[in-house]
Amino acid sequence: MQIQQTIQGFNFDKNSTFEKDIDPKQRAWIEVSGKALESNVRQLRSKLSKSCQFMAVVKADGYGHDAKVVAEYAIKGGASQLGVATLKEGIKLRSSGIKKPILILGNLYTKRDLIISFKNDLMPTISSLRECLICNNIGNHFGLRFPLHLKVDTGMSRLGFEYNKFVQQFEKIKSFENISIEGIYSHLSSADDKNSSEAKSSSQLQRKKFEELLNQINIDRNHNIKIHLANSAGMLLNKDFHFHMVRVGLSMYGYSPISTIHKNLSLNPALFLKVKVAFIRIIDKGVSVSYGGKFVSSRKTKLAVLSIGYADGVPRKLSGKINVMHNSKLYPQVGSITMDQMMVDITGSNDIKIGSTMLLLGSDGDKTISPVDWARESNTIPWEIICSFKNRLPRVQVD
Repeated sequence: MQIQQTIQGFNFDKNSTFEKDIDPKQRAWIEVSGKALESNVRQLRSKLSKSCQFMAVVKADGYGHDAKVVAEYAIKGGASQLGVATLKEGIKLRSSGIKKPILILGNLYTKRDLIISFKNDLMPTISSLRECLICNNIGNHFGLRFPLHLKVDTGMSRLGFEYNKFVQQFEKIKSFENISIEGIYSHLSSADDKNSSEAKSSSQLQRKKFEELLNQINIDRNHNIKIHLANSAGMLLNKDFHFHMVRVGLSMYGYSPISTIHKNLSLNPALFLKVKVAFIRIIDKGVSVSYGGKFVSSRKTKLAVLSIGYADGVPRKLSGKINVMHNSKLYPQVGSITMDQMMVDITGSNDIKIGSTMLLLGSDGDKTISPVDWARESNTIPWEIICSFKNRLPRVQVD
């Protein structure tokens, strides 16, 4: 028999752990705007020809945004295919009801994993004859053709068939009767460099190398094979990189990988990192703050303790280098960022209370704090920033 008790109108089960009663906005959380995602995809899609398809890259849980939400709104915006990094990511999307073609961008090399991929209608990336033969055997076993994409290394030195051996290997692959080559692709290594539009840049050389290879295998005769090379940066460089499909990640989430191009876009950030004020204290002049005492107050200072830290994915190396926003006003973060908390100087503020919400990333009015800003301050890239947020930060869809 369950015993119900009431405290000031709050009904609860005495035997419950109350986990379901915890507000996802209790301490720190990420808000995701599906409409921003849809709008970004629609705008980027408009820069492509009607025949060029848009693959939405939703790996790493949709760059930390929630892959299911991103996939659904990207499809609304015009995405016709999805890209993930792992088998598990693909299965998770299938189990959530996503029906669009899904390409696994990572490498599957065991028969078991490739069977699981086949049974879940996922397309693997194939980088060698060995995996190609396994896929052909799997297709033969089930009396079907196994759909897949072939990857060629044109300068990344990561996954992909060796460039100078691919033509010969492709001739053999074409003889396999139980595979269906849905795509052939490569990956740009430096498309976000400032000089990528120059004729002798590595991106332009990779593109030419890729085109030469396609000519050697007479790809025009294989009209059903989708050719793709461009990531977000490659897509924005020029139409020569578009081919039959582009693979877009960062730009879809609201950030341009090339700063010089950002001015020509109207991308909206889809991620808002928010946190509650857990405590407020006032310290005198000459008092150190946080581990190591690297920050010492130069005056009487009012501090807000925020319930977020490096265990949530906020890099510790950003300590003392970032601002936090409240009602469109910026406040400096001070002292070392700790595992679960950080301190902010809110001296002079009268509207910030315990329980107030502050913005770490996102837009408020005409002001924006971007992952690009954090990346610059921590000497990294915005991709790493937004992919680093941990699962203990609830994702909350706001529209």
